[in-house]
Amino acid sequence: MTVIIHSARLVTDGTITADAWVQMTDAVVTATGTGDSWRDSDAAHSAQLVDAAGDWLTPGFIDIHGHGGGAAAYDDGVDAIATAVAVHRAHGTTRSVLSLVTASVADLAQRARMIAELTASDPLILGSHLEGPFLDVARKGAHTAELLIAPTPADIDTLIAAADGTLRQITLAPELDGGLDAVRAFVDAGVRVAVGHTSANDDETRAAFDAGATLLTHAFNAMNGIHHRAPGPVIAALGRDDVTLEVINDGTHVHPDVVRMLCGEAPGRVALITDAMAAAGAADGAYTLGGLDVTVRAGVARLDDGSATGGSIAGSTLLLDEALRRAVTDVRLPMEQAVDAVTGAPARALGLENTLGSLRPGFSADAVLLGAELDVRGVWAEGRRLS
Repeated sequence: MTVIIHSARLVTDGTITADAWVQMTDAVVTATGTGDSWRDSDAAHSAQLVDAAGDWLTPGFIDIHGHGGGAAAYDDGVDAIATAVAVHRAHGTTRSVLSLVTASVADLAQRARMIAELTASDPLILGSHLEGPFLDVARKGAHTAELLIAPTPADIDTLIAAADGTLRQITLAPELDGGLDAVRAFVDAGVRVAVGHTSANDDETRAAFDAGATLLTHAFNAMNGIHHRAPGPVIAALGRDDVTLEVINDGTHVHPDVVRMLCGEAPGRVALITDAMAAAGAADGAYTLGGLDVTVRAGVARLDDGSATGGSIAGSTLLLDEALRRAVTDVRLPMEQAVDAVTGAPARALGLENTLGSLRPGFSADAVLLGAELDVRGVWAEGRRLS
């Protein structure tokens, strides 16, 4: 099956091309061009033609950190995962890393094993992300304090073995006992290590990066901020060209001007994530996250603490198309930089920059068509139309 999307404003690889077309055959981008030259393609007479009518065409979005959506959580089994990823795919996310909230090592191993099986049957699921249990209690956010532990070689081996090569990422606090050894062990197993939910200072964070960590989990959230005498994890990450900074660009977790600062200081190294909990794409109300009670009001999720306004922020209700819109309208990023933050940057963070995050020939045929207001008009993954 061949699809040709033509008459588009193509945004990929940091550039914008007017009146562009992209040809996707089966699961791969097979040709690109401008104007009416698509008519000269051998496949044009039998291809499915999509007239973009001057709208934006981007690579498929990649979410490397999200916990659910559509009132379903990735922790809750195969059916819940199917419900949640369908919501995100309708909003442009063609590839997802499924993030798991802190649980016992045995439970996390079982869930990672389940995601490994799904990854084998669904190429749009890239694997799992363990956000815990090796987190700092003082920076726990919406994680159950009693389940947070220091890493041990046995627990590390259990989690790596359960995921069977599909553990894409783990967030941990490197200052814990055995934290730096854990960074090295996961990196040696091919896992991307993120510093997060941590009280680490700048020296401890740099030590984690020296040990092989290459990500900062939701920058500024659940970590020390920037102080003029104590720079902290964000400054440490900005100083490393090999580190990607995750950002939740929902207007609540990080101020738009701060997001703009990060993107200016680390061009190409900011990956917009959702950190979405079950309420993404669903109504306000009562939810649970990792066994903790959460109330969502006006789209903001907070732990229940008995107060009128609620406690700590508990994930987000963000979808990546909204993150992109906010990057353009609120953060005031150029369109090409905003698109890179939901496509190329996350692909590079996972080491998948040779197959995902671009619409160059030879890349996976994942594409999103966006209207003038950056609303999703169409989504394709591996050449198949999803919405």
